[in-house]
Amino acid sequence: MTQPIQNMIQYQPTCDIHALKSRAKMYAQIRQFFAERDVFEVETPVLSQAGVTDVHLASVQAQRHVQGKKQTHYLQTSPEFAMKRLLASGSGAIYQICKVFRDDEHGRKHNSEFTMLEWYRPQFSLKDLMLEVTDLLNVVLAQRFGEVRPTVLSYKHAFMDRLDLNPLKATLKELKDAAHRVGLNLDLGDDRLAYIDLLFSHMVEPSLGFDTPVFLTDFPPEMASLAKTKLDEDDELVAARFELYIEGLELANAYDELIDADVLRSRFQADNEEREKLGLHVMPIDEYLLAALPNMSECAGIALGIDRLLMIVMNQMKLEKVITFPADVS
Repeated sequence: MTQPIQNMIQYQPTCDIHALKSRAKMYAQIRQFFAERDVFEVETPVLSQAGVTDVHLASVQAQRHVQGKKQTHYLQTSPEFAMKRLLASGSGAIYQICKVFRDDEHGRKHNSEFTMLEWYRPQFSLKDLMLEVTDLLNVVLAQRFGEVRPTVLSYKHAFMDRLDLNPLKATLKELKDAAHRVGLNLDLGDDRLAYIDLLFSHMVEPSLGFDTPVFLTDFPPEMASLAKTKLDEDDELVAARFELYIEGLELANAYDELIDADVLRSRFQADNEEREKLGLHVMPIDEYLLAALPNMSECAGIALGIDRLLMIVMNQMKLEKVITFPADVS
């Protein structure tokens, strides 16, 4: 006699009760941290009529009716666009803990639905923001590490340390040769940035943040996304942004926020042209965001992956050990 199918299905979460309680504790710590600094919590829609244009991010599409008309909208990859509309409306310093979605991202450290902490600090420099991130890490990681003292390292120097190659100046041929030299024999055509990213993700990223957390700064200008660009100490153009790494995991991504709507529109358009070339879905441009930007003050903002931070807190190697139901069982 066969068992009923419901007896064969594993309905339990992939994480244990300790992980659930650790998450609840961390949320309380984060909310207390920002309350003490007069940064208030906001909520914005997860579904929008426009979405991110970045060719490396795929938005999850959803059909819904708005005023009786069926429309294709997009689940957010980040609450950034909506939060910037609040900033331009005079909100001041704000944060949000929310669900975000990236299509078909699954694995040891990925799930297509995950939790993000995002916050914005008007008038903060990236250095100010690094200091605040350090303060937050010293709250949530105290039990595991005691005091943490992150170091600052430029993308260029991290790359040169591992590969003896300056990614800001390297030619396509030099990047291809470097990839072959370390056994990465993928053919990425003439996409210089793809080779930089390939080399970084395989040869640089896995070694970052083991002695102490690392703030990786001054990215190649092609990686500016929604950040400003600037000249570094060698007068080379770089993106004014940083990422946080702990134990080889990218935990956070911060920008000195671009508030020039014309420049941002041209970046969105360039992204969509690239999407068309690659046969990807061309994304509607968020006109609400572009209308808001001229009213936004100078600002630094950061998005931090809550689930990955919890992996560090709990010393877990797999994302499924800190979330309840990954996409394949949800």
